[in-house]
Amino acid sequence: MIPISQPQIDKREIEAVTAVLKSGRLAQGPKIREFEERFAETVGARHAVAVCNGTTALKLALLAHDVGQGDEVITTPFSFISTASAILEVGARPVFVDVLEDTGNIDPESVANAGNGRLRIEGTKTAVLPVHLYGHPSFALEYAYVTGTPEHVRSVPIICDACQAHGSALLLNDKMYPLGFYGTSCWSFYATKNITTGEGGMVTTNSEDIAGQLRLLRNHGTQKEHGDSDYYYHTCLGYNAWMSEVQAAIGLVQLDKLPEMQAIRHNNADYLTHNLEGVITPVVKPGCIHAWHQYTIRVPGGRGRRDDLRAHLQKRGIQANVYYPLPLHLQPVFAHLGYKFGDFPVAEKLSGEVLSLPVHPGLSQDDLERIVEAVNEWD
Repeated sequence: MIPISQPQIDKREIEAVTAVLKSGRLAQGPKIREFEERFAETVGARHAVAVCNGTTALKLALLAHDVGQGDEVITTPFSFISTASAILEVGARPVFVDVLEDTGNIDPESVANAGNGRLRIEGTKTAVLPVHLYGHPSFALEYAYVTGTPEHVRSVPIICDACQAHGSALLLNDKMYPLGFYGTSCWSFYATKNITTGEGGMVTTNSEDIAGQLRLLRNHGTQKEHGDSDYYYHTCLGYNAWMSEVQAAIGLVQLDKLPEMQAIRHNNADYLTHNLEGVITPVVKPGCIHAWHQYTIRVPGGRGRRDDLRAHLQKRGIQANVYYPLPLHLQPVFAHLGYKFGDFPVAEKLSGEVLSLPVHPGLSQDDLERIVEAVNEWD
């Protein structure tokens, strides 16, 4: 079976883990600090704060921006559930808006329209939480930070779900900007991501105040590490959200391998795009560098045909997954928000058409040819 994802782990990660285990320092140590510094540099941010997973990264980022009870966060209904569940966890309300058909990313115009009625409601805070879906940069960010967006929209915090976007970037005025160069971004190092620590997450920001608040929140509300004399002095309600030294050691090796792995992903995606027939291949918009976390095609004809192609590929020994089969506004857990079928027609249409094919660096040329042959022979 050709898997949809395959972590790229070799003796370098094993040796790094072994070194940490032999050191006896398994928590809150130098590997975490080194990983934070290296990751911030890689994504173009001033600060990085490592946490236990990507969902926690989203939650703590919202809290660090003082988003909480009664506030509203404008976001996409076409994403993994943690994008919206993190909003509920802090006591805020997800406000869904529709997405663009070509990328599946949040529609900037929809954000602006939602903002006309919602931004800066007296007594509440509003934020925007776009997702770089599948690794394609969200233009909600360019819209807010580069174009002539009204000042009342520009002043609203943008907290990015970059959990699928390691290696993504924007090209603006002939300059490349990795996706951590603006605002606050949340990253995941789950086993299927472009770089992995098994589990783990990171929040990046250019704000020293936000970074300081994040460090408090991940550490039971104290700035001190365990063993310091005033460790047991807590200034706010915090959480136990640390990444481990073992995870950070793996992450450092993965960062070294990221450029090579990304080059392979790009080559694999190019091969698929130039050879697949009978399906809608993914686009890369001008000014965008795609991370190719997922290579997601669309199957004309809707859910039945899409599911038929998926079954066909399974029989040919090729794993293909649907990300995501039910938009968030239709999930039972969000029923109390009052959304219904038809509210976001583009997201609903995409949920019946999308199918992700293997694109990871572990694919051989024979694997790529098998994928293309299997898709092209299906009808």
